[in-house]
Amino acid sequence: MRTALSKIELLEPRTLREALVMMKDHPRPIAGCTDIFVEANFGTLKERRFINLWGLKALRAIRVRGDVLSIGALATYTQMIRSRDVRRRLPMMVAAAREVGGVQIQNRGTLGGNIANGSPAGDSLPVLAAAEATVVLASAIGERRVAFNEYYTGYRASVRRPDELIVAVEVPPVPGRQWFRKVGTRAAQAISKVVMAAVRGPRTRIALGSVAPTVIRLPRTEASGDPSVLQQEISPIDDIRSTAAYRRRVAANLLAQFWRETE
Repeated sequence: MRTALSKIELLEPRTLREALVMMKDHPRPIAGCTDIFVEANFGTLKERRFINLWGLKALRAIRVRGDVLSIGALATYTQMIRSRDVRRRLPMMVAAAREVGGVQIQNRGTLGGNIANGSPAGDSLPVLAAAEATVVLASAIGERRVAFNEYYTGYRASVRRPDELIVAVEVPPVPGRQWFRKVGTRAAQAISKVVMAAVRGPRTRIALGSVAPTVIRLPRTEASGDPSVLQQEISPIDDIRSTAAYRRRVAANLLAQFWRETE
């Protein structure tokens, strides 16, 4: 049975401060709603109280502060594609944003929503892992910053408290050549079978999605460049989109392609 939307309570804060006060009661944050509409359609929506963040323009800003690129949680994929700062500082994020759904999803989907969803197949997540980004969390009692590579604790589980909102992502300078590839069932509008973001420079960084319960960095592979080491660092599964064996082969192929194209 599909969810009865008439029974849903929707909070509409006018300011970020008002939203943080409302979060004391732990409503579910929503913005672009690209995930929640799917849940509602399939009748799997459990929550009944929501807080709509879409109108909070303060969370949509993209700017450079000092040497740090700050991307607001409500920045859409379209905004990131069009942003001069993102194109200059984090081109692998632009590449990832172009692979997210169709134009409609790119116009509504947000970076904060992709982080909050926590799917290991999230296209932006390997980028943030390879960029060693920081997630900025805020509550009514203050802000805290969590290294992105320490944010997830398990499959779709994170350190974010129920009273906190993701308000921004901060990305330090990323020296080196950035690289992004996504492999899906078709060329566009497909969920990742394997997705990889990497940086080749003074310190190589490699991150993969869809090969473990969370997006992961591959420190031993980064140090060795050995495909056999990569196989020891990933733990893909069989599911409706692919098989573990296929994902292992694709991950090795992507690693080889990364080394070849960034020589």
